[in-house]
Amino acid sequence: MKAAAWQPRFVLSSTLVNTLMKIEGLRSVAERMPLSPQAQIELRQRAQLRSTHFSTRIEGNRLTLAETAQVIQTARAFSDRERDVREVQHYWKALQWVEAQAGRKVTLTEDLIRKVHALVEHGGRARPTPYRDGQNVIRDSISRGTIYMPPEAKDVPQLMADWVRWVLHAEQDGVPAPVIAGLAHYQFVTIHPYFDGNGRTARLLATFILQRNGYGLNGLISLEEQHARDLERYYLALATHPHHNYYEGRDQVDITSWLEYFADVLLAAFQATLSVMEQTSHAGEKTTNAPRLAYGASNDPRARTILRLFDRQNTITSADVAATLGLSVRMARLLLSDWVAEGWLVATEPSRKKRAYKRVA
Repeated sequence: MKAAAWQPRFVLSSTLVNTLMKIEGLRSVAERMPLSPQAQIELRQRAQLRSTHFSTRIEGNRLTLAETAQVIQTARAFSDRERDVREVQHYWKALQWVEAQAGRKVTLTEDLIRKVHALVEHGGRARPTPYRDGQNVIRDSISRGTIYMPPEAKDVPQLMADWVRWVLHAEQDGVPAPVIAGLAHYQFVTIHPYFDGNGRTARLLATFILQRNGYGLNGLISLEEQHARDLERYYLALATHPHHNYYEGRDQVDITSWLEYFADVLLAAFQATLSVMEQTSHAGEKTTNAPRLAYGASNDPRARTILRLFDRQNTITSADVAATLGLSVRMARLLLSDWVAEGWLVATEPSRKKRAYKRVA
């Protein structure tokens, strides 16, 4: 195989290595988690639904999570949001196809990339789409100023060929799959090989690489949801160079900071998924009268996920917990009560129905 011309600049920093080790630990725990086949199917469908909603939401889709579910599950139409409906339908089909290819361990090729993009942009019957034949520019939606100018169309075929070769070499060389997926995501949106659909396609290709290499928890994670939860951080992480022109340094910039971000987001996705898996597993144990395990804040992935909320806010509510963990508000309240009893949370103004909670120092 011809050597890849693209050689991304990054270092395995202590922060990145530490996060990768945590991911490996959670991956090991998840692989041993007892789940029935039906539970796995339901959790996979849940993850696919959330991935579809949040990835399209990043690009401005106006459908809510509930409306996205209606479009996918009942083929509901929204006459005033036809484009949003099509976008969701196309992404759902693309995700299904990508996960099927990853499950079969299909090799990454440019033909696969063109197929993924065709599914994203045009739906199931579309032919693989060629790369763009002109210049595109990413502009600020308000000021219309240039945010990023990708490489010229004439350079895109070679850049994409180099990108694919690098991914294949990295897999052969044993580079950690989260690193490969993160770098692949970054370089794809940097090349911006299409006029539209680049972000959605990049996220799908990252999913493909992760799942193909055993880091998708059997399709149970939604990495897109974690990106969408802090879009400003997502975009800032991608902006690794101050100049907007690809040829003015972005092609040579050190992208360690982006990799640290990507690994951190993947860790959050693993934590959220493991939390739901544990909840589902415990529900199964209850039906067989098995004793429920007691978890403290130190070893409950749900608690560790919620602790991260305090990095950006002083108090949390049951609605915050429900949204973060994908639970009902009622279940969130039960968890909060347990955590107050464990002593690491305290209710503020406990007499109020919509009480808030703060972390015990």
